Amino acid sequence: MAQKIVVITGPTATGKTKLSVALARAFNGEIVSADSMQLYRRMDIGTAKVTPEEAEGVPHHMVDIAEPWESYSAARYVAEASEAVDGILSRGRLPFVVGGTNLYIDSLISGRAFADNGEDMSLRRELEAMCGELGGEKMLALLAEFDPDRAAKLHPADRRRIIRAIEVYRLTGKTITQHDLETKALPPRYDAAVIALDFADRADLYARIDRRVEVMAEQGLFEEVKALLDEGLSMDSTAMQAIGYKEPAAYFRGELTRAEALELIKRESRRYAKRQLTWLRRNDAVYWIRHAASPDFNEARRLAEEYLRSFGL
Repeated sequence: MAQKIVVITGPTATGKTKLSVALARAFNGEIVSADSMQLYRRMDIGTAKVTPEEAEGVPHHMVDIAEPWESYSAARYVAEASEAVDGILSRGRLPFVVGGTNLYIDSLISGRAFADNGEDMSLRRELEAMCGELGGEKMLALLAEFDPDRAAKLHPADRRRIIRAIEVYRLTGKTITQHDLETKALPPRYDAAVIALDFADRADLYARIDRRVEVMAEQGLFEEVKALLDEGLSMDSTAMQAIGYKEPAAYFRGELTRAEALELIKRESRRYAKRQLTWLRRNDAVYWIRHAASPDFNEARRLAEEYLRSFGL
């Protein structure tokens, strides 16, 4: 029988850190981050990484485990986060998976297996070069020869997914369609109580996001990005593609003013929040806690504790 864990998720700027720390203290828990950017070292302000004061002594895992120049995959996350979760369970404590990277969360819960190429990037580079020479349409036609179902779902411009589908077939002998079907047929690895935070009024969420960006700038976001660039971090790195990092980088390249970069961060953060909500609404098992204009975290904690007890925790 799958062991129980708790997930605290929701859009950016909804108070996941504060609630999860309070709940972890109440339920003898430890926290496993599910944020694809908080795992990078020296990327603290723009990722709203938990501070020692905010952690209140609660152990946090999957934070500061990779260098910014590394390309961190969902497959690696599932492998390392599941090890952290299992370690927490073995100590008789309750794992709280906390963050807004929903692909990481869903993959961890399901125990999804990824057809990973490990450290060998030669095939990926070969396919990228081929795609650059042939173009998206011809690569999509190549994919359609052995996986017409996946090819029908992709656009020629979606080169990354086309390359990935061909790569999986070359590595495993299975189409990515078959691989995904086999994975979905497996029982979930964990029995998760999923709590999602939101605001009753979308305008309040967006106002909170905008203010959060302003606070990050006041705390030294642009200086943090400058330090990474001075360190030699490539503009093309996965880490530098994150919202809150690529915009200041464009400012330092002279492509945006500081004010334009800030407004762009706000806009992209609001759009990201909308995508996070769209993803979560597909899951009927999510327990929603929606704040009023001014969040009442005592009430949110009361509701969350009540739900977790009904879940058998």
